[in-house]
Order: sequence, then C-alpha cells, then structure tokens
Amino acid sequence: MSGVLRLQSGLKTLTTVACQAIYQPAMEEILVEKISRREFIRNSGQALIQGGLLAGSGLLIPGMAAAAKNAKNAKNAKKAGYDWERHQYGYTIEIDRCIGCGMCARACKAENSVPDTFYRTWVERYSYLKNGEVDVESPNGALDGFTQKYKKEEMDKSFFVPKLCNHCRNPRCVQVCPVGAAYMTKEGVVLIDKKHCVGCAYCVQACPYGARYIHPKLSTADKCTWCYHRITKGMLPACVLACPRKARKFGDLNDSKSEVYNLIRIHRVQELKPELKAYPRVSYIGLDKEVR
Repeated sequence: MSGVLRLQSGLKTLTTVACQAIYQPAMEEILVEKISRREFIRNSGQALIQGGLLAGSGLLIPGMAAAAKNAKNAKNAKKAGYDWERHQYGYTIEIDRCIGCGMCARACKAENSVPDTFYRTWVERYSYLKNGEVDVESPNGALDGFTQKYKKEEMDKSFFVPKLCNHCRNPRCVQVCPVGAAYMTKEGVVLIDKKHCVGCAYCVQACPYGARYIHPKLSTADKCTWCYHRITKGMLPACVLACPRKARKFGDLNDSKSEVYNLIRIHRVQELKPELKAYPRVSYIGLDKEVR
C-alpha cells in the first residue's frame, strides 16, 4: 500500500471513530433526556467543528446554518445599536376594526417585493348565510378589497380576518427544515436564511397556517418576516402602518407601555388552531371559533 493510500485509510478510520464517539453518546442522550431533534443536530455539529473534522470541508450540518445566522444577526444588530436580547415581539389583530380594504396586503407587496399570486399577508372574508352555510373567500389575497357577494337578506353576519405568519413559539417549519435555513431569532421572529435554503418545501407543507410559499424566481422559501428590516430600526411593519382602521397592532411584549402588551392583558385573546400547540405570537381579539 502506498503512503497516500495508507494516509487516506488512516484518515477514514479516524473520521469513523470520531463520528462514533460524537454521535453514539448523543443518541444515548436523546433516549435519556429526550432532547429535540434540532438540539441534537446543533450540538453534534458543534462537536464536529470542535473536533476539526469539518474545518475547510464546506459541509453543512442542519442547525449550524441557523446558529451562524443568529450570530451574524446579533453582531450586525449590535453595530446598529439594537439589542435583540431586550425584545419579545407580539402581534394583535382586532377583528371588529378590519374593513377588508386590502391596504395592508398592498403595503406588504410593495415593501417586500412579493411576487404576483403569492402573499405574505392576506385578508379572508367570512360570510355566515341564513341557510346555515359559511362562505370563506380571499380574492387575490384581498389586494383589491372585496365586492358585495350576497344580499343583506341572505346573510346573518360577515367579518374580515387578516392572516400572516404566526411566528410560533413552537414552529413546525423550523423543526422540519433539513438544512437549518428556517430559524427563530432571539426576539421570537421566525426567519429564513435564503443562502442555505434548498427549496425543498418541507416547511411549506409543515406550516399549519398556509403562511409559506416557494418564491418562483429565487426557488427558496418565503413568508412574512414582520418586516424585520424595519422593526430592528424601531419602525412598524408595513402592514401595521398602512391599516387605516388600526386593526393590526405590533409591539414589544417586554414593554409594559406597548399597545400589544396592554391589549393582551385587558382583552381575552384567541389564537388560530390552539390545539396544535404551536403557540403563535399572533393573537386575535373578537375571533369566532369557526375561523381556522
């Protein structure tokens, strides 16, 4: 056997032994402590890096992308004088205030360059008819508002429900992402690292709220970010700013002077699909139980 072949064989054996040493204890820890899949992958990736096995190899362990992105975001935020350790954001929608004008959806499109036929936020109209039927519609995501569909004598009631990414505390999208491109920031905002997203659409399928899509030009996942580029500069999301009836509220749950903080304290709020235990950060005031 030549010197090169012996060296390659030795490196292969060393890598195998090292990986066994790293992953076998990790698997035993999962059985004992029942840590999450994401924690296991992240911890294993960090162990591999510390062992020098991935140095310069260009390999990507799921979870490492999110950790790296969070570190980069934290560094950039500090430079800009923004401390994300101090914030926990929330979003509240008052159903009775929404008039279905679609200005929120149009503002979102303009602010975030959302492609045609896709939406980061949209508005649905629920029409309860006297014959017992419930009609739910969102023509063109409510970009052009709504037209009268039923006569007054045919309906019992009608109302509008704005929807967007719920930025869940227990996000399914983050859990299923195979490369760690979906991640949660320190303030609780769920984001996508476009550099690492492979466009597999696992997160699109996993989201119980239909809030994600694959960008037709970028071939990566896309969704509402609460206008992260704005809120880290102390500005409101575009949809909140555009609402003429102030149906949408955004604020810091760590700030007792925040409108969202006080609305949640005073009112009885509801979340979409609470039975899933995703624990959304988007809450509603005056939401009918039939809304999903």
